[in-house]
Amino acid sequence: MRPQESGAAQFGFTKGMVVEELGWDEDVDDNLRQAAMDILDADLVEESDTSVDAVLLWLRADDGDVMDLLIDCLTDLSDSGYIWVLSPKVGRPGHVPAADLAEGALAAGLATTCTATVSKDWSAHKVVRTKGSRR
Repeated sequence: MRPQESGAAQFGFTKGMVVEELGWDEDVDDNLRQAAMDILDADLVEESDTSVDAVLLWLRADDGDVMDLLIDCLTDLSDSGYIWVLSPKVGRPGHVPAADLAEGALAAGLATTCTATVSKDWSAHKVVRTKGSRR
């Protein structure tokens, strides 16, 4: 499957963007990760010395407080950047209800804008800064 035909195409990434990945573990969808890197023509970064264009956050129910994890995503995120929160689909171990994600985003001064099915086991939720919280 070509990257533009994968779920990763929904992330809106383009070649040359810098994307930070947080929450990686053995259960992530490696095909989705690889498709994202193919689109970027670069690796996902664990830490960045400069601001990043986007963050991929792999989030499971037992990973901790959603608000705190989203605030961590803001550390390196550019003012115009966005976060894709990847969570196991409904019925899968580690699923995070959309209401919990929306509540955590609101508490962090962020907003969820859309949801996408990006792989067999993972859903993605786009989270952005609200106009009032942009620097």
